[in-house]
Amino acid sequence: MKEIYIFGHKKPDTDSVTSAIALANLKNSMGIKSKPMILGEINKETEFVLNYFNVKTPDLLEDVKIQIKDLEYYKDCYIKEETSIYDAYNYMTNKNITGVPVVDKDRLLIGILTIKMIASVLITDDFNKLDTNYNNILEVLNGNEILKFDEYIKGEIITASQDSNTVLNNTELNSDTILIVGNRNNIIEAAIKSRVKLIIIVGNASISDTDLELAKSNKVNIIKTDFDTYKASKLINLSNFCVSAISTNRNLSFNENDYYDDFKEKCARFGYNNYPVIGKGKKCLGLIRVTDIKEINKKQVILVDHNESRQSVEGLDEAEILEIIDHHKIGTLATTMPINFRNMTVGSTNTIVYSMYSENNVVIPSNIAGLMLSGIISDTLKFTSPTTTEYDKYVAERLATMAMIDIDDFSTKMFKAGTSLEGKTLEEIIDGDIKIFDIGDKKIAISQVLTLDSDSILNNKEEYIEKINEMKTNRSYDLLMLCVTDMIKNGSFIFFDSASEDTVCDAFNLTTVEQGYFFDKCLSRKKQLVPLIINVIK
Repeated sequence: MKEIYIFGHKKPDTDSVTSAIALANLKNSMGIKSKPMILGEINKETEFVLNYFNVKTPDLLEDVKIQIKDLEYYKDCYIKEETSIYDAYNYMTNKNITGVPVVDKDRLLIGILTIKMIASVLITDDFNKLDTNYNNILEVLNGNEILKFDEYIKGEIITASQDSNTVLNNTELNSDTILIVGNRNNIIEAAIKSRVKLIIIVGNASISDTDLELAKSNKVNIIKTDFDTYKASKLINLSNFCVSAISTNRNLSFNENDYYDDFKEKCARFGYNNYPVIGKGKKCLGLIRVTDIKEINKKQVILVDHNESRQSVEGLDEAEILEIIDHHKIGTLATTMPINFRNMTVGSTNTIVYSMYSENNVVIPSNIAGLMLSGIISDTLKFTSPTTTEYDKYVAERLATMAMIDIDDFSTKMFKAGTSLEGKTLEEIIDGDIKIFDIGDKKIAISQVLTLDSDSILNNKEEYIEKINEMKTNRSYDLLMLCVTDMIKNGSFIFFDSASEDTVCDAFNLTTVEQGYFFDKCLSRKKQLVPLIINVIK
């Protein structure tokens, strides 16, 4: 079963991270293999929550683009460098392929062998050279082992097809000689005395007991085959190691993590059909053939706490979206197939996930209940946000009981950990929880900072405004707004790029507006800010 990735938006907050973890736990409990992921660095509040409940931070998911590993290629398709050309050809024929990767003893890629390369070797190469092992020769010639002293056989092939005197007078027999000979006892004897590397006795010929004993003492390898001289000399080259036939300019391969788009572009440029696939440690995994790519196993994903394509993972259009669980407005994301889309007007995605646990009669573990409670408290600002519903409060009380958590005490600790701005640059503070919205052809960015001490920002107002203007220009936003939500004062201070003053005035129905305008009881970006800006932009 393919693993499903579950994740929130690009700027992970406590609700998006914990709902992804909780939903993955639910799916796994139901036998659906799932894994929670994050799309960016978690904030201090979320880090506190995960540490508090002793839950590992999910792995980072950089993209869900189609990769080589998502394609149906020939897995475990390769041959070892000591495989004979003969066996390599049969391997390709049996698999109905025209190429095969060649690997060493550690499965590291050496190159690729193709039918065309084999044909080229048999036509143009030196037929008198042999570099192989004893067993390869034995197999190709369908021979019988008579004497074997050497595993590897390397040397020059000599065929004793002329009369004995001609062969003996005109041929140098030495330790590098591989002799193909018939019923020529005097040649066999001379070869043995010359300590040739290998004697291949063909046809109905035999070796005398005297010569056999001499061959043993001289450690001469001997193979007997029923093939005649012509057939044996024709086939023996096929016993060469397959690595000898590899072209030096044909060592092109792809990593299993390479993107499919890059693969297609490079294939068009290279013009080949067969490519080895490698993985970790450069070990060969198999063969991919351009003409055989039919099935693509897209990554399967479930989105939580967002449904805007701009807020989601890179390459989402190349993935298969199975579900969306969210509590925001319906965004720009579209799918090619019907999916389960669950959207509720509640204060937290975790509230919806709780309902899914109840509907499936799955018990929520104590630490997961704690995570879900944290998400609800965070997104509803401990039930003070106008997005809060009575159902959020009900679910929170149930989860608090399961996790054995005092909501008031835990909320104080969580918010204190999450609102600390110590050690952060201005850009990191603004970027901490920023969301991008596409409104027509406009790109709107609204950042929200939760704090128990808004004065630390107000006292540096001019620096924040300068940074906002800089970020707006550098990122080509049409509007950038910073909402500093003071949880003690129960409202938010609004900062914006200088060019958007008229838009902000219209949004808040004001004649003039100063930087740092205090919006009393404004706690929800989703419900109190975004709709106002959208109405004006539209």
